[in-house]
This record gives sequence, structure tokens and C-alpha cells, in this order.
Amino acid sequence: MTTASRAGWNELLDLLREAGDRWLSPEWMIGEGDEPEGFRILSHILQSGLYAHQEFDPERPRFARIVSPTRSFTGDNSDAVYFEAPIFDTGEYLVEGNLADAVYTSFTIEIAANDGRYPSALGGVLNDNEIDVAVNGDYMIRLGGEPAERNWLALPPGAGRITTRHYFELPESAAASPTVHIPLSIRAQTPAGPPPRWDDERVAAGLQRVINHVRTKTVDHPKPGEIRPPWVGTDFNVFPAPGSPGSMALAAADALYSLAPFLLGPDEALIIEGRWPECRFANVCLWNRFSQMFDYVNRPVSRNRANTVLNPDGSFTMVLAHADPGVPNWLDTEGRAFGTVFWRYFLPEGEVATPQARVVKFADLADLLG
Repeated sequence: MTTASRAGWNELLDLLREAGDRWLSPEWMIGEGDEPEGFRILSHILQSGLYAHQEFDPERPRFARIVSPTRSFTGDNSDAVYFEAPIFDTGEYLVEGNLADAVYTSFTIEIAANDGRYPSALGGVLNDNEIDVAVNGDYMIRLGGEPAERNWLALPPGAGRITTRHYFELPESAAASPTVHIPLSIRAQTPAGPPPRWDDERVAAGLQRVINHVRTKTVDHPKPGEIRPPWVGTDFNVFPAPGSPGSMALAAADALYSLAPFLLGPDEALIIEGRWPECRFANVCLWNRFSQMFDYVNRPVSRNRANTVLNPDGSFTMVLAHADPGVPNWLDTEGRAFGTVFWRYFLPEGEVATPQARVVKFADLADLLG
């Protein structure tokens, strides 16, 4: 007799093989050269499922860190720390925390993110403008239950997960910092008591959440190009006008985004010129084709307003290149010919200028920028 947990384990193994065979194939526009990083992100997605979703319990929720330097997927950010916790749309929860000197903090509700699944839409957002915060940075918010004007976030039908965002503008990466600590807790207002022991049924349910997590992020996820917002560029080295993600799942409703692919020859560099807007937070990050950040622990692969050297007129000039050009604001391609440049602007005031880019010869940079 096959137990439910053994059946779940075998289904997970079959799914991993299917994801390797199909998701990392020309069916999803993946070439042979992309396979190493493809298997890396597949292992990170599996890690996420095992680390967080396997033991998700909306009756007894706990916050788990979503991404880290060694768990990278879904467009992570070197200047941000993210957490997630499971919820019921009929539940009531109390969240307590501290801003911890973050320049922007928010909570978003993800729709249809039940049992490890990738969410279908954004179901609500509460940012720190809408939260009463003590002098020392402490705060308390409620999820669900009786409505309130502040410190409260509704749980609409289908709500299955809460995502938290904590953005920092520091000279060094907050996501990689051993000293950035964000106190954060969540508890259901109706105590559930101890859970049952880990019997066959409970273990099988946990494995099913891992299966759901991996499947909806891989073979059940839309293929490249099937969903393309206007702020996602298709032309190499040309940034579209920054735009709002609207109710897109796992997006930040308070932000404007601009994304474009870069393509450079071995002797080329990309000069990017622009101006940081008035806003709560802004940065630029480099991703690979799987929306994983480049190595922000060891390389300069992102910039924010705290580590950007400005020109005398307040604008910036950045250089995307395979080697250090000896000028400020270098963004390291890690020797890649292809990747993605992604801009974020949170709670912007007024117009946000679109960065402008031009391809030049790497050998000419000193004369062009000297």
C-alpha cells in the first residue's frame, strides 16, 4: 500500500523532472546556454517551497523571508527585504513590527495564493503613510475584521497570503547585510491550539504545497511574452516610460517600474543617463533572463540614491560594462552579453524621467566621460 506522503514525494520528483525537461527547454524559449542558471533557479524555487510553503499554516502563521542572496527568484532586489505569511480570507490577524529605519514599508494581500500557489492578483496594499507609528518605529496593524481608517487592511475573497516589503537606501546592500534586522510577527486573533502531529495526511498536504509552489512558478506559469505590461520593454537598450503595475500579482502598487533588456558586444558598454525623481525610494537592478538578481553580495550590480554619484546638475551617468571602467556608477554585467535592467520608483512625486541609454565602445569611455 502506497502512503499519501510517498505518493506526494513521487509526484514532486516527477514534477521536478517535467520542469527540467519542459520549462527549461525551447518551449519556454530557453537555449542550451541558459540551462545552468535555469537549474539554479529551479533549485531556488524548490528551496522556497520547502523553506516556507511546505509548513505554511494560516491558522498559526509565521513570517518567512521570501528571497535572499542564496534564494533568488521573481525579481528580487538588493535593497529590500521581503517576508510572506499565509492567511485565510475569513480570518483576523494582528501584525506587530518595527520600521527598522526602512525608507518604505508596506503590506500587500495576494489573491489565490493558497496552499503554495503563485497568486493571481493583488488584493490590497497598506503602506507606512497609512500606519500610526511610535517614535521608536514600533507599529501594530490588523488584517481583516472590523474596518478602520488606519492600521487596517481588508482581506478580500480569495486572499491567501500577505507580502511585506522593507526598502532601504544604504551605500551597501540591505538584502545582503548581516546587521539589517526587521522585527515582525503575525498571529491569528482566534487561537487555534496545537496542530496535529505530522502524520501521513499532514505530511502529504505539506508536500502538495511544495508541488503547487513549483508547478505554478514553472510549467503552469505564463510563457515569455504572453503577459507584457507597457513598462516592460522589448527593444534592447531602450527603456520604456515608467508605469504602474496596477493589480499585478506580487507587484508593488505604490511603485512605477521600467524594464528593458540589454545586449552588448564583448567590446561594448552602455552609458545610461537620467535623474532620480522625488520619491520615497528608487533604485536600478540587474537581472538574468529568469528575473534573478546578479551577484549583489560581491559585485556592483545595483544602484540607489545613496550610492550614486551625481553630476553637478543633479543628474546621473551610469555605465553598464563587463569590467570596471574607472568612472563612478559602474554596473557590472558579470561578463554577460545579455540581461535585464529594472528601475523602481516608490511613491514618486511629479514626473519620472525615463532613463536614456546609448551603446559605445568600452575603449572610448574615458574620452566620452572624462
